[in-house]
Amino acid sequence: MQLTDILDEPFQSSDYFHQALTHRSAGAHNNERLEYLGDALLGFFIAEWLFLRYTDCPEGDLTRLRAHLVRKKMLAEVAREWDFGKHMSLGPGVLKTGGAQQASILANALEALIGAVYLSQGLERARKLVMDLYSTRLEHIPPVEQLKDAKTKLQELLQSEGLDLPRYVLQKQVRKSGDKLFTVECIVAGCREPFVATSKSRRLAEQGAAQLALTYLSGQES
Repeated sequence: MQLTDILDEPFQSSDYFHQALTHRSAGAHNNERLEYLGDALLGFFIAEWLFLRYTDCPEGDLTRLRAHLVRKKMLAEVAREWDFGKHMSLGPGVLKTGGAQQASILANALEALIGAVYLSQGLERARKLVMDLYSTRLEHIPPVEQLKDAKTKLQELLQSEGLDLPRYVLQKQVRKSGDKLFTVECIVAGCREPFVATSKSRRLAEQGAAQLALTYLSGQES
């Protein structure tokens, strides 16, 4: 399906529609303010849907599911699925560099469109737009366990065993070929040696070290 299949003709010819799909590189009358509004609405509609669908889900799991569905990568995937790029107004420079398929531009346009529909047609139409855009994604939401990162899984594993939480210590930080590299060690009570990982950010290094600890502990259990 195309984006125009889920939008009525009066809206498609409205100023709101064109503004929502106009990048700032194409002029001052762009979608940045609409994006701000659409971002809040999208978070609300997805949270509402999850709350009503997963009636036994605790708050933490609902938050994790919502974060998965409203992250920029997901928004860009949805926008590509509905061929947003075909309708975008971009400045010559951005257009030349493939802006119509850039993840950030597409994600922002999707949020802006939600804001535009809300302002011109009301809350229910905006909610329906989100449900239409997300129809396939909502049918195939992965299990919450798959969405947990390594640090969360490690923490939950240790807590289930009545053990102390892991500690993450920045071992060193060096600059190599223009990039910073962070080496972090994950210290787990009962393990002789820390689990060490290096990455381009401290957060990723911590996740890497946690994954090493998880792999080791899982092997010990088996």
